[in-house]
This record gives sequence, structure tokens and C-alpha cells, in this order.
Amino acid sequence: MAKATKSAAEKPATPRKEKVSRKAVASPAESIEKAALLSLSKLQDLNLEHGLQSEIEWCLGSFRADGNPIGLYEKVEATLIVFRAERDKKTKGVTAKLITELETALSGR
Repeated sequence: MAKATKSAAEKPATPRKEKVSRKAVASPAESIEKAALLSLSKLQDLNLEHGLQSEIEWCLGSFRADGNPIGLYEKVEATLIVFRAERDKKTKGVTAKLITELETALSGR
């Protein structure tokens, strides 16, 4: 004997789940910290601006201690200027995507 199936009218209605975005939006402080780390690693890879590298490292430590990102914004702006100049020189490793990522992080002020 086979089981009888319930018709559509007899089935209880199940509530639909709302779609949740899988991509979490980073806070402005998190995005500027990531941008500072990215710019620091790129400066180190390209062996550019050693003074700026040490300033970024200091600002990262300061940000982690007190949570104030103002120094990171200033240093990422400075690296953006350096990277734009290097892009104009056609330096390998400085891409439009890198510059866009830094600009996006700076726009989150």
C-alpha cells in the first residue's frame, strides 16, 4: 500500500526566509586599516618611500592601541600620491585596481 500524498491545499504554509547578503560590509575603520596594510606591503615590495613605510607602521600601531584612524587616512592619502606618480612612470606592480581600492577606503571617512 502506498502512502497518500497531501494536496497543496492541505500542506502547511512555510514562511519564506529573507535573503541575507553573504558579503559583510566592512566598517570604515576596518577598510582603512586594510588599505594601510595593502599600501605598506606594496611600498615594501617596490622598495619605495622608506620614511613613509615607517610612518604607516607607526600609525598602524597607534590605531590598534587607541582606535583613532586619522593618521591612517593621512598616510594612505600620501601613498596614493606616490602610487599615482609611480603609475604615471609605468612602474610594474602599481595597478589601477590598487589605486581604486585605496580611493574607496579613503571615501569612507
